[in-house]
Amino acid sequence: MKTSQLFRHSRLRLAVWYTLVMGVILSVSGLGIYRSLVQSNWKAMEREIESIAGTLHDSLEPMLPPSENPTTVLKGILPELCLVGQTCHSNPSLIERHTIGISDRNTYYIRLFNHQRKLLAFSPNQPDNLSQTLNPEPWQTIKSNGIRYHQFTIILHSSDTHDLGINSSWGYLQLGRNLKPFDAEVKRLQVIFILGFPFVLGLVVISSWWLSGLAMQPIYQSYQQQQQFTANAAHELRSPLASLLATIEAILRIPPSQPQDLNKMLHTLERQGRRLSYLVTDLLLLTSLEGQSSSKGFQSCCLNDLVSDLIEEFSELATVANIDLIEQIPDEEIDVLGDESQLYRLVSNLMANAIQYTPNGGEVVVSLKTKENMALITIKDTRIGISREEQKRIFERFYRVDSDRNRKTGGTGLGLAIAQAIAHHHQGYITIQSQLGKGSLFTIYLPRAK
Repeated sequence: MKTSQLFRHSRLRLAVWYTLVMGVILSVSGLGIYRSLVQSNWKAMEREIESIAGTLHDSLEPMLPPSENPTTVLKGILPELCLVGQTCHSNPSLIERHTIGISDRNTYYIRLFNHQRKLLAFSPNQPDNLSQTLNPEPWQTIKSNGIRYHQFTIILHSSDTHDLGINSSWGYLQLGRNLKPFDAEVKRLQVIFILGFPFVLGLVVISSWWLSGLAMQPIYQSYQQQQQFTANAAHELRSPLASLLATIEAILRIPPSQPQDLNKMLHTLERQGRRLSYLVTDLLLLTSLEGQSSSKGFQSCCLNDLVSDLIEEFSELATVANIDLIEQIPDEEIDVLGDESQLYRLVSNLMANAIQYTPNGGEVVVSLKTKENMALITIKDTRIGISREEQKRIFERFYRVDSDRNRKTGGTGLGLAIAQAIAHHHQGYITIQSQLGKGSLFTIYLPRAK
């Protein structure tokens, strides 16, 4: 229960941190995108204002009069403008409305100033409460009646001043734009980001919870396997330790007059001590194999000699068990890179299992061959076989297909786990094919030495 709560809390913390990090990233990215869109729209709008102002400038300059009283000329040039000091009754025709190049009269307005920066003429739709004295800043943003306007000012010269080489200006042209459409677009972007961010953040929360569970799953499984291994190891160690303690207590109670009983119990004590020593040695070897990740120190090993030595070593055991031990070794020398002692342990574990679990009168066939760039060592027996369900677990630590018989033969339940760890350490693997009542076939795959 406490373990489940620990992993659940760890998953929650991982999900929270993932959500916070993704929230910050999304916030910064969204703010950057928003700022970029606003800035790009603002720059595009300013370029449009500059383009229209340039068109007006090029159209007006050739017709500008040098007189100090140009109201009549201005009225003729720009019939829709209102002159300062006069009643504004502007109703230009369609042709006149397009003479200055502005088609959207509700968005743009025009103001003309003389060289003394006094207002001469203006569009009827200009904002209220604007100053009649020019502010010489090129770009200005103003606000009138809750509506923002952006205006651009450009200098005008008359044709006479150009001809005479005079640098003084005739006056100024000011073109303004209503920012209401722009502000509406900005507000629309704000609404999209404000409403979209919680939705995206909700998806991040859901995905972070799912991903954290996905990330914690192998850790939880590994923890469960480690916990199961610890429980199994404690159980396996407890039996010989309990036997040792019981034997020692019995020895202490034996009277000096019965030395023959003492000798028997000492043998039992030695046997249990050896079993405990083998178990600890196997556990240390398995831990060492799983901790090694490099192949440093590997040397070329001849599998022909290794298998032949093992056949010779197990021949006596097979003869005693009335089992035919058959070898099939090719004449071609097959080499692999590895640790010879570990490879010896790998093959011997599988051969010992095959002989121990094959009934009297059966046979065990050990063969060596190659397939592509792999060396194959197969160990085939005629024992009772292993069910499909148990085949998935036989490489687990302390797992025994036949617990009672395995304990009688002195096995620790780590032989196949050690064999698999050695194969993985040599970049190889082990496969099994088995049917109940027909025997089993173990195949060791090891990469050949180049």
